[in-house]
Amino acid sequence: MAEVFEYPVRVRYMEVDAQGVVFNAWYLTYFDEAMAAFLACRGLPYPALVRAGYDTQLVRSEIDWKVGLHWQEEVVVAVSTARLGRTSFTLDFEIRRDGGEVTCSARTVYVVVAADGSGKREIPELLAEALGDAAQGAAAESQSAVSS
Repeated sequence: MAEVFEYPVRVRYMEVDAQGVVFNAWYLTYFDEAMAAFLACRGLPYPALVRAGYDTQLVRSEIDWKVGLHWQEEVVVAVSTARLGRTSFTLDFEIRRDGGEVTCSARTVYVVVAADGSGKREIPELLAEALGDAAQGAAAESQSAVSS
């Protein structure tokens, strides 16, 4: 992952299943929250995107689990831009424990749509700027949602 943003998450009681680990559906929630924080950190709060007439729809997500998360565990969701297309973009996610252990990784494709429901749109400049350059490889620097 390149130019990584990190979003802190603390596992809540209601997110843990009968096996004692976070139920799989919650990971998509973590990624969604991290995506919104990623854009906000880069100058585009999600409500501003919608006010500008745009929204996004998740069209594909692939998740690879390595190890489960437990109640009250504190982790970060790392986010980076993997690809920018004409009407879609792809984000990479990793859930990392303290010390950098990756417990889960994902790649999610989003399509830009009109906020009024009238269909697919090209990626607007304000969103392209917030997403930044798509890059691959190890992160050189991290931004954090808890930085001052």
